Amino acid sequence: MRFYTRQHRHYCGVDLHARSMYVCILDAEGAVLVSKNIPASPEPFLELIAPYREDLAVAAECMFTWYWLADLCEREGIVFVLGHALYMRAIHGGKAKNDRIDAHKISALLRGGMMPQAYVYPRAMRATRDLMRRRNHLMRKRAELLVHIQNTNSQYNLPAFGARIAKPHLRREAASHFPEAAVRKSVELDVSLIDHYDRQLPELERYMESSAHGHDPVALALVRTVPGLGEILGLSIVYEIERIERFPRVQDFLSYDRLVKPTKESAG
Repeated sequence: MRFYTRQHRHYCGVDLHARSMYVCILDAEGAVLVSKNIPASPEPFLELIAPYREDLAVAAECMFTWYWLADLCEREGIVFVLGHALYMRAIHGGKAKNDRIDAHKISALLRGGMMPQAYVYPRAMRATRDLMRRRNHLMRKRAELLVHIQNTNSQYNLPAFGARIAKPHLRREAASHFPEAAVRKSVELDVSLIDHYDRQLPELERYMESSAHGHDPVALALVRTVPGLGEILGLSIVYEIERIERFPRVQDFLSYDRLVKPTKESAG
């Protein structure tokens, strides 16, 4: 876990939502200068922080609406720190919780050098990475449908399918395997959805292959040398890494990949 430890004159904590944002600004001594709820829009935010722009750092928790705030701060030359949602226990573990308290805690964590950092993924590659994540999500949904057919077969203790139902021409008769009409209807629905995924996913993958140009071609070539990794999985891995230089050590990269078992110890 990395903490943001730079010192500033002003610290701005933002409890960010889709349509509103609660802003708390502290000075270097920890005194509250601003505590206000405003619309989640660039103009009100810039107007509110205008008197405190000198040596200001802004922090927000990593949730689904942070893109526009990070891009705004980058454009305005303001330091932006993205808080790692899983590690911000001070916010989620308090007895009382509301937007005002959360914004103050974010600014206090930032001021105290205890803000756990998440990576601010660059804007130029963000949309393509998100599309690849969407593709992975849809692939998992397709796999769940295939598993549901197999589990339904086991649920009714029927003989195993004679072939791999993942193949289109072999799953057409999967529904006829079930004697009860309601069960057949459920399996027919699964097969119909799988067929739809099979029409959409190849088109999506072709688009990804043709539009993904922001990555490092050398990194992609190296990833492709791993047995079993094709074009799409290779692109997904490279876009998640973004640039290997952001990991100071091999250990940091392995920890990011969750390939290191962390030590949890107390009193030996």
